[in-house]
Order: sequence, then structure tokens, then C-alpha cells
Amino acid sequence: MLRVRCLRGGSRGAEAAHYIGSRLQRVFTGWVQRTFQSTQAATASQNTCAADDKATSPVPKDCLVCSYNEWDPLEEVIVGRAENACVPPFSVEVKANTYEKYWGFYQKFGGQSFPKDHLKKAIAEIEEMCNILKGEGVIVKRPDPIDWSVKYKTPDFESTGMYAAMPRDILLVVGNEIIEAPMAWRARFFEYRAYRRLIKDYFNSGAKWTTAPKPTMADELYDQNYPIHSVEDRHKLAAQGKFVTTEFEPCFDAADFIRAGRDIFVQRSQVTNYMGIEWMRRHLAPDYRVHIISFKDPNPMHIDATFNIIGPGLVLSNPDRPCHQIELFKKAGWTVIQPPVPLIPDDHPLWMSSKWLSMNVLMLDEKRVMVDANETSTQKMFEKLGISTIKVNIRHANSLGGGFHCWTCDIRRRGTLQSYFD
Repeated sequence: MLRVRCLRGGSRGAEAAHYIGSRLQRVFTGWVQRTFQSTQAATASQNTCAADDKATSPVPKDCLVCSYNEWDPLEEVIVGRAENACVPPFSVEVKANTYEKYWGFYQKFGGQSFPKDHLKKAIAEIEEMCNILKGEGVIVKRPDPIDWSVKYKTPDFESTGMYAAMPRDILLVVGNEIIEAPMAWRARFFEYRAYRRLIKDYFNSGAKWTTAPKPTMADELYDQNYPIHSVEDRHKLAAQGKFVTTEFEPCFDAADFIRAGRDIFVQRSQVTNYMGIEWMRRHLAPDYRVHIISFKDPNPMHIDATFNIIGPGLVLSNPDRPCHQIELFKKAGWTVIQPPVPLIPDDHPLWMSSKWLSMNVLMLDEKRVMVDANETSTQKMFEKLGISTIKVNIRHANSLGGGFHCWTCDIRRRGTLQSYFD
């Protein structure tokens, strides 16, 4: 602020008037200059915005990403890689998600490769699976091979990696959007790196790309004293709604969600907490409705070997893990199918999953399904439903923790967004 001292007298008064005038002229000139500069900046900003508008045009019609459910005709898919797969370190979250008979395996081999001979057979099986998908007219994409044995450290933990075998666990496609899941295992913290090249290509084709909030995976995310000693303990804890992951921060695996148009179903599990579910609910609203469902499951982790939607109004429901909300589907007129008991031998290693991978199938469309070549009873079930079976043997790939649905992420299915529950 300009302060003026009153001066009396002729020449002194003239001097004061001259001084005030010169100061005011400088103030006014500065104001004009600043105003002109601001106008120039605003004009430049408008021009930049106009250029940005041209650069960020609406999603093109030829966007490569579009999938609303699990059964529309499959046109493009990501298939995982078993190359360089490593056993995750035996941390508390891994212990809570694996069975006691394999704990010694994790303690001995954590941070090292899965058995080489077994891995070699799994790689060959997945290559054959890719060839069969291509033969059925499906475009197949693969993640990048990465050395998962490299140790890494964050401010909160250190670990080695695991694999890029199960894209269903980390990627969820909803419409033209790819959502990267934050994950819950420390060994999977950097798993997204194997898929970034593909996701950037899809983004450049017009797809939306969202990365959910990355958890710190600090000790507070896990119940460090989670009491697991037997299957009975697991049943009791699950019934009480207690899990190894806490509500410290959002976490979820994409494979705990399954899609049916506008309705998406999810379970609270050992790797997906309520904060993660709420993040997804808010993110997808109002176009999609996210429903929590639960099961009589002593070790909930990934929904698609417990509850697998295979067509409009058609769902496979695991008889060993009944759904507590099954009436929701029956009242909507859905047909609930109980798949037959798996045929996988007891002595076949399943380090990360149960035998119910037999129902973890991939629908190529409403009338074609990819199913394990060894699961003859499951094949007969589909044939009775009028669905043709495409038989592929991935027994050794099963040992790494997934069936056909887990080993894939459908990028594009030919269909439109519909509601199956209105």
C-alpha cells in the first residue's frame, strides 16, 4: 500500500505531487503489464486445452478391450506364463492360504524355483493350450517373462517374486476398462510389471486403464497371529468372518470378482478385504452393482473354483462350499448346477489350490467350454447342458494354483452390457 505524508508549502507541495504521480504511473504501468501477461497466459492455456481436447478423443470404435461377462464369444485373451515361476516365501499370508501338508515345501523352497521338471511340463501344457485357443479363432497375448527370483525391498517388507501365471488374479476387465488389482501377497507386489507392455498397448487402442490403490503391505495389513493349525480352525475362523488380511488398507485380488453384466459378485477372502470391495463398489458405481456373497469355505481365496458363472442364468456352485446367498440367484430364475467330484489323483501336487480346479473352466461362448481332458465326469456334465467341450490337459499347470479361468484374462468378448437380475 502507498502511504503519503501531507506536506505544506509551495515548492515542497509540488515536489510531493510530482512524487505521487510518478509512483502511481509505475503502479498503473505494472498493473497493465501483469494484466496483459495474464491475458496472454489464459489464451495460451485455452489453446493448450484445445490441443488436449484433440489429443484425448472419445474411445475409438476399434478399442481392443470390451468384456462384460464370462460367456460372450471370446475374441482376445491373455494367457499367463509359467516361465521362471518361484515358490513364494513362507510368510503369514502364504501360510493362511495353503494347506498344512505343503508348509514344509514352502519353508524349504521359498524364494527358489518350483521343481524344474514339473515347471517344464507346465510350460508345455500352457503352450498347447494357447495353440488350441488360436485354433478356435481366439487372439492370444502373453505377459513378459521376468526373473521372479530377484529379491526386492520396500520401506515395509522384503520378498522375492512369484510368477505371471494367473492374469485372472491381477487383471479385471469391466467393459472397456482394465483394472489392475492391488493384490495381497508380498510375493506378488510387482507382478503387474509383466503385464505393463500389454496394458499400454490396450490403453493406446482406446481402453481405460485403472490401477487400484497400491497397499503398503506393512505388517498391519496381516494378522500376524492368525491361528491356523487344522482344517477345523479354518472352518471356525471363516464362520466368524476372521481372515489373515485386516482392514488396515484396501487390498483385493481380481479373481475374487466374477461378472454377470451390470452385476458383479465378490467374496471377502484371505486376499480381498472389505475396504478393497468398497473401493471397487464406489469406482464402478452407478453403472455396475457389486454384491458380496459368501460360502461355507474354510479357506476362501478366489471365487472361480467355488462359484463360476458360465452363461446367462447359469452358474456352477461347488457342492462342498455352498453359497449362503444362493436364493438370490434362484429367485432371479437362474439354474444352479453342482459340478461332479473332481477326478484328480490324491498324489498329484496342488501347492496352491484344491482339486476343485475341475470347475475352473473357460467359456469360449455359451456353447463352447475349455475343460480339463482328464475330468471326464465334468465333460459329461457340460455335454448334458448342450455345451461342447474343448479338452486340454493342464495337470502340471494346475499345481501352480489355477485352472483355465485362472490362467486367462478375457480382454474382448463380443457382446453388450446387459442386466440379468432386473
